[in-house]
Amino acid sequence: LAQEGAKVAVNYAGNQAAAEEVKAIIEEQGGTAMLIQADVSDSAAASEMVTRVHGELGGLDILVNNAGITRDTLLIRMKDEDFDAVIGTNLKGIYACTKTAAKFMTKQRSGRIVNLSSVVGEIGNVGQTNYAAAKAGVIGFSKAAAKEFAPRGITVNVVAPGFIDTDMTAVLKDSIREKLVEGIPLGTLGKPEHVADAVLFLVSDAASYITGQTLNV
Repeated sequence: LAQEGAKVAVNYAGNQAAAEEVKAIIEEQGGTAMLIQADVSDSAAASEMVTRVHGELGGLDILVNNAGITRDTLLIRMKDEDFDAVIGTNLKGIYACTKTAAKFMTKQRSGRIVNLSSVVGEIGNVGQTNYAAAKAGVIGFSKAAAKEFAPRGITVNVVAPGFIDTDMTAVLKDSIREKLVEGIPLGTLGKPEHVADAVLFLVSDAASYITGQTLNV
């Protein structure tokens, strides 16, 4: 997004070092970036963050909701806090950020919102009832929001990644990774760049007539 000329606000919850690394890479390439810490499961913090970004960067044209956590365990062993934490970040966080961003976007009668779901939200996965519920909720939320915001020139779409080589999948045992790869037609885990390219497409002019859709990567 920065390479295409967007000023980027990088939100992080706890990993400041990783966020600073992203900011440095963007600035090294001549782009503009700001860091902002907020736990999106806290609606007030999320709203304050979006408002601050709008003020400091001089506008808000694109919102990418991609905060996500896992608390995997079998349903019969799952604690309420494991369920609530995943719903709070992965679904309620999208609600909170979108609600505030939409106030600015409706005034300017334009905007692009991309929400990150997961193939798990479509096909399910053992030990991830909380995660699957949240990610399925993202799809339903986005379809409804797309219909609400369309008259104001705002599109809302979903990117649903498959198994991508990230910190989240790095903790999997080799045997599990091998089994996952066996079920992937292209025979390998995806890269974060593959997901980023899909997001870039959906916020570009090329996707101006696409809304309420889910793009699986």
